[in-house]
Amino acid sequence: MPQVKLTPDPPASKSSYRPEIDGLRAIAIIAIIINHFNEEILPSGYLGVDIFFVISGFVTTSSLIAKNKSGSFNEFLLTFYARRIKRIVPALIAFSLAAGIAVCMFDASPATSLKTGIASAFGTSNLILFHQSVDYFSDSSELNIFTHTWSLGVEAQFYIIFPLLIYLSGFKNQITSFRKKMAVVIGFLSSISLISFIYFYPTNPSASYFLFATRFWELGSGVMLCLFANAKGRAFSSRRSANALTLLIIISMVITFYLPITLASLSTMIIVSLTLILVNYIQPETEVYTFLTNPKVIYIGIISYSLYLWHWGILCISRLTIGIHWWSIPIQIALTVIAAVISFRYIESPLRFSKWPHGNRQSIIYWLLAASLISTLFFTLMKVPNFSIYMGNHPPLIAKGVLSLTEPYHLPETNSLWQGERCVLAGSTQARAQKRISIEECTLGNFSEAERRVAVFGNSFSAAFVQGFDDLIISDGYAVTITSSWDASPVQEIPNVGSFAEASNYYWNSIIPSIVSDLRPGDWVFLINDLAWLSPENITKESEENLKKLALGLGSLSDELSAKGIRLAVLHGNPFAREAYCKPSAAVKQWFQPFDNTCEFPNRAQSLARRAGLDTVLKAFAQKENNRVVDLFDLFCPGDRCTYTAPTGEILYRDEYSHPSIEAVRLSAPIIRQILTSH
Repeated sequence: MPQVKLTPDPPASKSSYRPEIDGLRAIAIIAIIINHFNEEILPSGYLGVDIFFVISGFVTTSSLIAKNKSGSFNEFLLTFYARRIKRIVPALIAFSLAAGIAVCMFDASPATSLKTGIASAFGTSNLILFHQSVDYFSDSSELNIFTHTWSLGVEAQFYIIFPLLIYLSGFKNQITSFRKKMAVVIGFLSSISLISFIYFYPTNPSASYFLFATRFWELGSGVMLCLFANAKGRAFSSRRSANALTLLIIISMVITFYLPITLASLSTMIIVSLTLILVNYIQPETEVYTFLTNPKVIYIGIISYSLYLWHWGILCISRLTIGIHWWSIPIQIALTVIAAVISFRYIESPLRFSKWPHGNRQSIIYWLLAASLISTLFFTLMKVPNFSIYMGNHPPLIAKGVLSLTEPYHLPETNSLWQGERCVLAGSTQARAQKRISIEECTLGNFSEAERRVAVFGNSFSAAFVQGFDDLIISDGYAVTITSSWDASPVQEIPNVGSFAEASNYYWNSIIPSIVSDLRPGDWVFLINDLAWLSPENITKESEENLKKLALGLGSLSDELSAKGIRLAVLHGNPFAREAYCKPSAAVKQWFQPFDNTCEFPNRAQSLARRAGLDTVLKAFAQKENNRVVDLFDLFCPGDRCTYTAPTGEILYRDEYSHPSIEAVRLSAPIIRQILTSH
């Protein structure tokens, strides 16, 4: 999880410079980098971002108080914004240019990265990343080369409002009054922000994580520390006590970095509190101060902004190419350090401290011009095929990517058309609008005159199987109605608490009953869902409860359908390909992917062991006369090792979410047909 401002602000004066804060920056960036290389080593190392938020609020306030105490309001704002632009923008633009070109060379579908890169150039990447995070088909943050710029967006939004607050508080003429006013305003806003952070974390963690409103309290706490520390000083009653306290704080910080991700909300509040105490009470000649002010530690803190920018880019490109291995980590760290040192020495530092032509106002224009040029380049690379610089082979798929799930499908032999998006609930907005899904628009074959009818329901997996019924329709005279609701619960009894909850509830309460009411005795309901989440690597009480609810839901639905003479089929769990999170291009041999373990996921034995609980539920379900289980596991994993390709060479998945490819679905068709024509 990425971070914010990682370069030191120039001291307001030599006497006000606190080198130990650069040392604290070094600890934060090291924790973040370790977490990004392997989160199992340091599960909460990402909390370094929260340390930087506190430091940012503290240092920015200190800098504003010490400077710009004369001049007009416009001059005050222009000076502040120009200094921030000179600090952040040059290194960011240089990184963006290199990263954008690199990701286009090695990622067959770089649009998500490039869109985030455009937003980052204007300080809004946290907003686009929030939007992507609540998107059912959002790309992996690990493959987005600009994911880490979200915190720069939070800080940029802080920069917009904070100088206005501090100026309007009247600090120029009434320092005492200013501190009181600022304390009241910042304290009030920070309290609301903290309450929002705590409130949203269980139900909408993306909002707590990405949005400025839920992060303001961390920056605000740094502001409050500066106000009170400057007013009261940071003296301690005894050096021995200060040494003991600060040593305890550092040890507590390290322990916090090891807390599990399940305690993220609590861990964030702990690390913010520890940072505040450390910055306030650390004193010279203590052991912690001596360590933090070691020249080598200080240097890491000084170049930490460049370290942060480049380490994520190198990790992302590594994931797209050679991967991350024990032997590659020293090389990747060395590349990170080299890139950071070059960036700091030749871009960040010179441009930050030099005098730009035409003054402060022009600095803002330079930033907007550079951001616009980067945006134009990225937009061209996204939208103009002739400008593609991808250096790999494209996968030989009939259709690829999640957008193919809603492409209309025409079956000429029956002159029927499945109309794609009209047959899908893509979100809660459509549920609130009570979107109608018509049998006529979503059926292949002749529904009214068919020998048998099959109603297919499920999450996005059901849309992936549209091409799996051709022979059943053409040769056996069936009609197949296919609908889908993204992220729907596999049965109504399993509560859906995510952002698609309304859509799932509407699907089960309205769409499914409406279609089932038109079925006749002898027809089928076929539930096609991705059930991998019901078979986690480690069994928990929650996963066991969900399997019980699945059994209850399938039993209830089966009884209801059997009373009408309708049969029920359920797709069993497929291999855990989604855990590899590989795009189809990774399944094709690429010159820049020399190792065949790029897309590793659990092998056959591991997968069958994991889905044993689900298997027990479905075997019990299949004991009833009108129930059937469609198990395609042997087709998707015929050998000891589960892979992205079939023995005959077909690529089995159309995207990184393990949606079966059209080729795989057509390989599955005979198995499905055999079961649905059985008596």
